[in-house]
Amino acid sequence: MTKLTNIDIKKLTQEQASTELARLAKLIKHYDYLYYQLDNPEVSDAKYDELIQRNKAIELQFPHLQRADSPSLRVGAPPAHGFRKVKHRRPMLSLDNAFSIDDVSDFLDKTRRFLNMPEGTEIELVAEPKIDGLSAALHYQDGKFILGATRGDGQEGEDITENLRTVSGVPATITVDDVPANFEVRGEVYISKSDFAQLNKARAESGETLFANPRNAAAGSLRQLDPEITRQRPLKFFAYYVEVAQHNLATTHSKSMEILRRWGFTTTPDTVVCKTLQQVDNNYAKLVQKRAELDFDIDGIVYKVNDLTLQSRLGAVGRSPRYAIAHKFPAERAQTRLEKINIQVGRTGVLTPVAHLAPVTVGGVVVSRATLHNSDEIDRLGVGEGDLVEIQRAGDVIPQVIKVIESKHNRSYIFPNKCPSCGSEVVQIEDEVAKRCIAGLSCPAQAIERLKHFVSRDAFDIEGLGSRIVEAFYKEGLIKSPVDIFTLAQRDAESAKPLKRQDGWGVQSAKNLFSAIEQRRKIELHRFIYALGIPQIGQINAKLLAKNYRSIQNLQAQMQQAENENSEAWQELMAIDGIGESVAQDIVQFFNLPESTSLLDDLFNKAAVTVLDDTSAQSTAGPMANKSIVFTGTLEEMSRNEAKAIAERLGAKVVGSVSKKTNVVVVGRDAGSKAKRAKELGLDILDEAAWLELARKYQAAAKK
Repeated sequence: MTKLTNIDIKKLTQEQASTELARLAKLIKHYDYLYYQLDNPEVSDAKYDELIQRNKAIELQFPHLQRADSPSLRVGAPPAHGFRKVKHRRPMLSLDNAFSIDDVSDFLDKTRRFLNMPEGTEIELVAEPKIDGLSAALHYQDGKFILGATRGDGQEGEDITENLRTVSGVPATITVDDVPANFEVRGEVYISKSDFAQLNKARAESGETLFANPRNAAAGSLRQLDPEITRQRPLKFFAYYVEVAQHNLATTHSKSMEILRRWGFTTTPDTVVCKTLQQVDNNYAKLVQKRAELDFDIDGIVYKVNDLTLQSRLGAVGRSPRYAIAHKFPAERAQTRLEKINIQVGRTGVLTPVAHLAPVTVGGVVVSRATLHNSDEIDRLGVGEGDLVEIQRAGDVIPQVIKVIESKHNRSYIFPNKCPSCGSEVVQIEDEVAKRCIAGLSCPAQAIERLKHFVSRDAFDIEGLGSRIVEAFYKEGLIKSPVDIFTLAQRDAESAKPLKRQDGWGVQSAKNLFSAIEQRRKIELHRFIYALGIPQIGQINAKLLAKNYRSIQNLQAQMQQAENENSEAWQELMAIDGIGESVAQDIVQFFNLPESTSLLDDLFNKAAVTVLDDTSAQSTAGPMANKSIVFTGTLEEMSRNEAKAIAERLGAKVVGSVSKKTNVVVVGRDAGSKAKRAKELGLDILDEAAWLELARKYQAAAKK
């Protein structure tokens, strides 16, 4: 029997057309969900467009058969263009993980050291079940819910206000007397296990694709462009944070949770206050046992220092708070067959072996790939293709192969000595486990991965230019370097075959892409530094460089001078707290490569990219603003790390060594060569008492 998909539209009967329109509506809806909600496309853009065009053509021939759920009537655009961006007032941080009670003990030890507390001092913790959902920030003005946003990249999220209005547990109005004029609540959006079962049952009965797990269901539901669809989903909200310390409403986290409940929010059940490490351990064991009975998914316990004053002192480092940690539950494990080992080549040339597995469900998620890390790990495991293996999935960590259960070979997989992408030699760098392709940007895999990194979320964040599009454009010769991204529209306008006429593209989709590129011609300095893909420079180090050098022109000029390790520029780089010698060498080497100089020149001249100067270090808190400060010797009243954190919050630049550009040197007990050098240079020198008096004065001024 001939399939309807193979019948020419002009030869379809009315009954066949009706059946085909129903099939297309269901199929396109499924593909839309995978692409827009889960970022997990199942078909190519070209195949998707074929379905859209076939649907339109049938509707033109049989207009009276157009369905209410027709893709032609779909309102709105993909989330990439449908949700406006919202900058968070305070970053939405991610938590560091603990996987054992020893890790929690280490966390407490670090906390005590930072706060300069005696060893063994008990620190009261609040233990909250860690909900496996999606974080959201809610803003209230005069008791009314006015704005809601996703976490996004922690700095910037998406405006999903109308969708959050439909979520159970999000009060539209709060009328109690002690509500501040303006405040923020943060929490987790989730779907309960019982509601998830009912949701999938209903979808099965209507012939819709089932959700993989409650978290995926919550994600797809919360990011619908139509709030009415979100309203139909059983979403709920647990609150875990509210701005109370700023309004002097509470002094502990546990009290702030009581305030939230009084204001009408739901907080996580089974939350307890633990005064000792033993209580923490006992509570963990209890919740592991109780986990299956709960009507919501949890993947661990979050511990937060209960005292809000201590939380404020601890602050954050990088993207994680110092006052909290997530104690993850034991990793989920399963056995499956390792079908093939592929080698991936990263943007720095590192070769990473990836195990392709017979699909298996681990912790509610279907896993078909796992990392094998490197050649040493393959040899340690003795693993090869065809083996029965045990895999592990711990939280959000990529699944990994734990051990071989049954071997199908005499020896483990042989790691290649040639790059699978370009055929160049593979070498093992001294003091590194990883093996690298030496071809650099002449290796297609490295060039593609660097382009992907350049446009990634934490770099230029160009919507519509995802991994698949970057790969396709590279292979077609449209984009070979970052500069080509910003000249694409101009070249396309002069092309004999513009993008809008190519398979998988149209007038609107091409226009959207060019618009997204145009919007990203201006970029913050730390994002630009990160986008360059300098070895060992992640987001934290990129921000350090931005804060210390303020402009890309200054950074480039200083790094070129720093090639001479006897120069002041090299000493200034090495003085940055957090930049070690190895990292410094990679930075200097990058900015002195001819290809890097050429890239920067072309980005600024040919591509017209503007890099905004960094202003993060600027502060209005008196004379500490933009001052360079060095701490040396042992401090008595606070740890060195806390002193540094206070100085940075007041706008000072903390450096590791003394130079003529240093403004203040704080000397503690047993100060050595740095104090001596400061005296020789005639710098301002403060003892700990003077520093504390100065810091308190500026902190008080900053609060006014």
